[in-house]
Amino acid sequence: MLQQLGYNVVSVEGFVAAIEACEAPNVDFDLAILGHTIPAKDKERIILHFRQHHNSPILALLRPHEGAIQNADRSIDPEPEKLIEAVREILSKIHSVQAFSGAAKSIHWVPREEN
Repeated sequence: MLQQLGYNVVSVEGFVAAIEACEAPNVDFDLAILGHTIPAKDKERIILHFRQHHNSPILALLRPHEGAIQNADRSIDPEPEKLIEAVREILSKIHSVQAFSGAAKSIHWVPREEN
C-alpha cells in the first residue's frame, strides 16, 4: 500500500529479521513502522534495539484493545486511512525540519510476527 503511494519500503518478517534490519550498515530510515500482529513485548524490544542504531520516529500499529506502545513515537489502530495519514504527517514534519533535504529515504515496515 505505501509503495503504491510512492514510498520506499523495506519490509521484514519476524523478530530476528527486524533486529537484523536495525543493524544493517549504511541504511538510514525516515520512519519505522511496527505491524499490529507483533506482540507488544516484542515491539518494545525491537524499538529499544532500533533506537541504538537510528533516531528516526517509530509508528506502532496496535492490536485490538492494546494500549500505546512504550517508546514508540506514535501508536495507532491499523486502519489503512489512519496509517497513510500518520505516515504523511510524520514525514512532512521530518522534511520540514530538514528544510527540503530531499525525498524520504526509506520506511522500515515490520508487517507481522510469525509464531
